[in-house]
Amino acid sequence: MQAATRSRLTLACILLTILIDMIGVGIIVPVLPELLEELTGGSVANAAVIGGYLVFAYALMQFVFSPVLGNLSDRFGRRPVLLASLLGLTFDYLMMSIAPFVWYLFIGRIIAGIAGAALATATAYMADITPPHKRTHRFGLIGAAFGLGFIIGPVIGGELGEIGPRVPFYAAAGLAFANFLFGLLVLPESLPKANRRKFNIKRANPLGAVMALRQYPSVLWLLAVLFFLQLATQALPTIFSYFTVEVFNFTSSTIGRTLGAFGIGFAFSQAVLAGPFSKGMGEPAVGIIGLLAAAAAFAGIAFSADIYQLYLFIAIGTVSGLAPPAINGVLSRQVPDNSQGELQGAVNAASSLATIIGPLAATQIFSYYTAAPETGHYFPGAPFIACSIAVAVALLLFGIAAWRFELSHRPSVADHPHVPDLPPPGQLRVAPIEDENGNQTRR
Repeated sequence: MQAATRSRLTLACILLTILIDMIGVGIIVPVLPELLEELTGGSVANAAVIGGYLVFAYALMQFVFSPVLGNLSDRFGRRPVLLASLLGLTFDYLMMSIAPFVWYLFIGRIIAGIAGAALATATAYMADITPPHKRTHRFGLIGAAFGLGFIIGPVIGGELGEIGPRVPFYAAAGLAFANFLFGLLVLPESLPKANRRKFNIKRANPLGAVMALRQYPSVLWLLAVLFFLQLATQALPTIFSYFTVEVFNFTSSTIGRTLGAFGIGFAFSQAVLAGPFSKGMGEPAVGIIGLLAAAAAFAGIAFSADIYQLYLFIAIGTVSGLAPPAINGVLSRQVPDNSQGELQGAVNAASSLATIIGPLAATQIFSYYTAAPETGHYFPGAPFIACSIAVAVALLLFGIAAWRFELSHRPSVADHPHVPDLPPPGQLRVAPIEDENGNQTRR
C-alpha cells in the first residue's frame, strides 16, 4: 500500500473512531431523563437535578484523569490507551442499561469520565500523524467529527427511545465495542518507541501537567484561552433550552432543530473553513475571528427581541467554530512530539474544569434573573452576557499571547509539505525533547 493511501486510511480511521464514540455519547441524551424518572419515581425537576450531578461526576473524573491517560499515551503509545478507553465506555453503557438503582448510573458515569479520554488521545494521535502546518485543518476535522456524532446520536437515541428508555444504552454499548474492534484490527500505533518518554506520576495530574508545561510559557496562556472559551461554550447547551422556553416559548422539537442547525454550521466552520483560512491568514488571525464571532453571538442572543434576531446571532455563532482548531493548531506546535499526549491531557482537563463550572454557573445566573419577573432585575439573557464576557477575556489573553510569543503561522513556509514551520532567522526557538528516561535534549 502506498504511503499516501495508508496515511488517508489512518486519518479516516481515527476520525471514524471519534464519530462513532460521539454517536454513542449522544444516543443516551434523549432518554436519560425518562430513565431517571423510572428509577427515582420522582418528577422531571428531580430527574434534572440528578442529571446535573451525573454531568458533574463525569466532568470531575475527566478533569482528574485526562492528564493521567495523556501521560500514559506518551509512555506506552496512543493505541493501547485509546482501546482501553473504548472498552471502559462499553462497560459504562452496559452498566447503565441494566441499572436497577440510581447509584449504578453514578458508577457508570464515573467509569465513563475516567475512560472518556478518547478525544484527548485521538487528538494527540492526530498530532503524531500530521505535519505541524496542517494540524489546524486536521483538528478542525476532529471537531467536525465530534459535532456530527453529537448531532446524529440524539436523533438515533430519540427513535430507539420509543422502543424503551434502556434500548439506546444497549446500542451505545454495541457502538463502543464495535469501535474497539475497529481500532484493534485497523488502527496502527502513531507514536514510535524512540519518541516515548518515561511516565512520571508527578506530571500525571491537572496541576502536575500544567507545571510540567510551564517551560513553554505560551502553552499556559493558550490553555487559559481555551478554558475561558470552553467556560462559555459549555454553558450554551445547558441554558439555551431554558432561555428559549422562557423568552420565545420554544418547544423541545424547536430547541432540538435549532441546536442541530447550529451544530451543523459549527462543524462546517471547523472542517471546511478553518484549514484554508489558517493557510491564508495565519492561525492567530483565524482564532481571533472565531473568538470575536462567539462574543458577538452570545451578546446578541442575550438581547434578541424576536426569533429572527435570535437566528441571526446563532448563525454568527457558527463562525466561532474557527477558534478551537486554530488555537489547538498553535498549541500543538509549542511542545515536542513526545509531549503531545501530555498537552492534550492538559487541554482536556481545562475543558473538563470548564464543564464543571460553566453549566452550574449559567443555571444559577439564569435562576437569579428569572425567578421573580416582577422585580427590576428580570433579564433571562444574563447568562449569555456572562458567556460573552468570558469569551472577551479569552480574546484578550489570545491577543497578548500572540503578541508576546510570536505565534504567527507563516503560509510561505507551511505550503511546503516537507519543511517544518520555522520562525525567521534569528528568532529560532528549539523546543526540548525528552528521552524515555525524562532527560531533555535538543532536536
